[in-house]
Amino acid sequence: MHPGRVVVIGSSNMDMVVTTPHIPAPGETILGNNFSMIPGGKGANQAVAAARLGAHVTLVARLGNDLFGARSLQNFRSEGIDVSHITIDAAAPSGVALICVGDDGENAIVVAPGANGNLSIDDVDAARAVINACDVVVVQ
Repeated sequence: MHPGRVVVIGSSNMDMVVTTPHIPAPGETILGNNFSMIPGGKGANQAVAAARLGAHVTLVARLGNDLFGARSLQNFRSEGIDVSHITIDAAAPSGVALICVGDDGENAIVVAPGANGNLSIDDVDAARAVINACDVVVVQ
């Protein structure tokens, strides 16, 4: 029996997370605590989860030609994800999510989609063969 073949068509962001005592009110500036950068995005997270469960995963996505795109691509490769259908977009930066997490667990998130917004039907059509050969397609 072969591992399941999964194609994920979706977003990839670099999550920039700051923990804070509380979520700032409009116009308020507060000091944060810890900062971390974590590869994320709904599609990327689904692809990583499926790969960690043993599936053969191909991700169809767009990244910017920048530091965040390079770091995300490195992360996908280290997770064993097929990156042959990830397009490096010269016209847009990688998507980012700015996340503020309060001590009480509440959060506020702003997403700038960047290259995710340029994912097109042509990108999906270019992956037609791998999509036709897979067991599951995840689209978000």
